[in-house]
Amino acid sequence: MQLRDALADYKRHAEHPTRFPGERRTTSGLFSGLGGRLVHVERDGSLRDFGYPLSGRWGVERSRFGVRSVGDDTGVVWFDDGATQSYVGDGGLVVTEHETCYGDVTQYDLTLDDAHVTRFETDADVELVSFVHFHPDGRDTLVGQLLHGDAVEAYHADEHDFLASHPTFEHVEGRVPEQFDELLSDAEVELPRPLSDDRYEEGQLSGAVVATTPFESGAATVGTLLTDETETDRDAALDTIRSLVTLGREALESRAAEQAVGSVPTHDEAGAMRDDVRVLSLLSGALGLRIAGPDFDPYYAYSGGYGYTWFRDDAEISQFLFESDEKLGLGLDTWHERSARAYCETQRDDGSWPHRVWPFDGSLAPGWANARLESGDDADYQADQTGSVIAFLATYYDDCDDPDLRADIEETLTLALDSLDETLGDDGLPIDCQNAWENMTGRFSHTTATFLEAYAALALSGLDSDLTDRAAARAREVYEGVDALWSDERDCYALRLVGDELDDRYDSAALALVSAHRTYDELESVDGDRLDRLVRHVESVFDGLWHDPDESDVKGLVRFEGDDWRMREQSTEKIWTVSTAWGANAAVELAALLADHDDERRSSFVDEGTSLLSLVLPDGPLCTDEGYLAEQFFDDGTPDSATPLGWPHALRLATVATLTDEGML
Repeated sequence: MQLRDALADYKRHAEHPTRFPGERRTTSGLFSGLGGRLVHVERDGSLRDFGYPLSGRWGVERSRFGVRSVGDDTGVVWFDDGATQSYVGDGGLVVTEHETCYGDVTQYDLTLDDAHVTRFETDADVELVSFVHFHPDGRDTLVGQLLHGDAVEAYHADEHDFLASHPTFEHVEGRVPEQFDELLSDAEVELPRPLSDDRYEEGQLSGAVVATTPFESGAATVGTLLTDETETDRDAALDTIRSLVTLGREALESRAAEQAVGSVPTHDEAGAMRDDVRVLSLLSGALGLRIAGPDFDPYYAYSGGYGYTWFRDDAEISQFLFESDEKLGLGLDTWHERSARAYCETQRDDGSWPHRVWPFDGSLAPGWANARLESGDDADYQADQTGSVIAFLATYYDDCDDPDLRADIEETLTLALDSLDETLGDDGLPIDCQNAWENMTGRFSHTTATFLEAYAALALSGLDSDLTDRAAARAREVYEGVDALWSDERDCYALRLVGDELDDRYDSAALALVSAHRTYDELESVDGDRLDRLVRHVESVFDGLWHDPDESDVKGLVRFEGDDWRMREQSTEKIWTVSTAWGANAAVELAALLADHDDERRSSFVDEGTSLLSLVLPDGPLCTDEGYLAEQFFDDGTPDSATPLGWPHALRLATVATLTDEGML
């Protein structure tokens, strides 16, 4: 996102009650891009690239499409946000249906590796008008254009982006973006700007292009291609984009079908499963590392950004996918192997994993929890991330049939166990560190849960007995240490310990203790007193975090008591899809654990789990019309923050898988 675009959005939404001005939202629209590039198709048909973290290329920052009568040089009817959208099949082909005064126009969008093809079909006697603004190398200044007759090339240094159409452009020209006086004015500038009469160089010194394309047999297509000049030469790039814009609708549908990953079984919730797999594929890079969600706040105005790989989120998603694949036969073997390799390659020398990395190459990304890379204590380090990676690698190890990768995993886990031990206190609880929500430090129930899960999973694996015996001993220490987090007053496991003080607010992240105990139960039986506490804990957290506002149909769990993040004008905590899906998963996992102990309380938690799950299913109030799970919702029903967010989609898939596997549906 460039400053010009951020300022334009700020002007548009400065006084909005639920929108944070200056962001590049994705709470409406659909994504295409099951390869490296990730392209957002808004309801008005406009395109924007979100794939830099996945591919290292920036692409399109702003765009707009419309039609006008043939021969009319003035009256462009730009598409608006009243369109309807859907996917075709299980791939990434997006269909957008526009209504205009000239007639209906259907738009088909498909991202193919580093290219994106947009095809328009209509019976109207119109021509297509396209405005596309590239920002190669993340720049909207010091950018140039080369005209190749039927194609345009925008470039800064390494990144060269191409635009072409079929039929060939009738007219194409460059436009400079907003100027200083326009940026400083209160009014928003209509784009594209008019062509200046006194700027002979205007068309060559900008990433913005305006073009007209005739319809031939009722169809017109434009395409973009992002390249690195050091990897793809100009002639090859031009040949590629010229070929792709000639693809017809059937060819696009066929190419999209080839992109679909995995195999979803016949199931009442097959639609949700397909959406989950597609979303997690959209957010994945070539190395297998995922962004948490499309980055809507690149200036860190209201958050720390989302277009990075967090090893907590990513490893938990990997674990959920692996377990779901085993239970449902999704055919995701390649994903599991790719994730395992990525974790082995990104581990630090001290056995831990850093706060955030760029998924396109695994290098260190901006972050605020890199204490183990800095001087001072380790409080600003998220130890749960290392625990989550260990749990996945240990679980996957026995299923891995590549001897070289098995050796890498064993070496990685040996080093990781040392790192985890370094951050475990003598009392069986993790030392002071940052929490999963990244907004406080202390000794957290959630971090403790990840340690218990990691040690137990490692102890249950087929690794060397010296390693598994040591992990089993540590798991027992953590199991015993959990009692220090219990609050008799609140009937729950506390959010954290701060010194000797128990911060016993309800925290949805503390629900992770359930799945951790279920894993531990495979190692050593969970005793009756602990089962009773887990039951009371889950019930208390559900009651304490439940929120059902009167303003809309949305309802679910808030993140934790006293959460005041991204409130805007709202006075109470917002509902989170992660927390609600986590609640569903915890209830179902607790039901399965109780069933293993012949505890008749099982049935009530099956009901709780399915009830919470219904809120995040495609017809539920916390799922957008496009089938995505946004991170948060305002009380009035407005989705907010990263959309789609990978974590709740993985939680939803895993919950459906467990319900199916345990015969609870």
